Amino acid sequence: MVLQQQPCPCGTTEDYALCCGPLLAGEQTASTAEALMRSRYTAFVVGNETYLAASWHSQTRPDDASPPVGIEWRRLRIRDTQAGGPDDATGVVEFIAHFRTADGQRDFLHERSEFARENGCWVYVSGDIL
Repeated sequence: MVLQQQPCPCGTTEDYALCCGPLLAGEQTASTAEALMRSRYTAFVVGNETYLAASWHSQTRPDDASPPVGIEWRRLRIRDTQAGGPDDATGVVEFIAHFRTADGQRDFLHERSEFARENGCWVYVSGDIL
């Protein structure tokens, strides 16, 4: 779905091949909690349930990590980050993900997500809907 030379769906100015592409392909790991959040959003956009499961904390990962059906993800906005840097063990990212449903309705998901390192890699732990 996403071509290597197209802008990354996560909202940075980078091409997908230089941004989230290497993370979703397993060639790199996210250096920050925000980078992981952006890559997970991109995984929702392209329907990469393998990456979604792999980037979810082992103790909170659901049995089915597939993205919801009938949702077209439109835009990601990062509202706030707390910690989650290259030298941190935990971090929080608040975001708004805009989407459109199969019947054309526009909506958004506003969440404050918690991230932690597991086996040296950033993973999604849980989130609170705001």
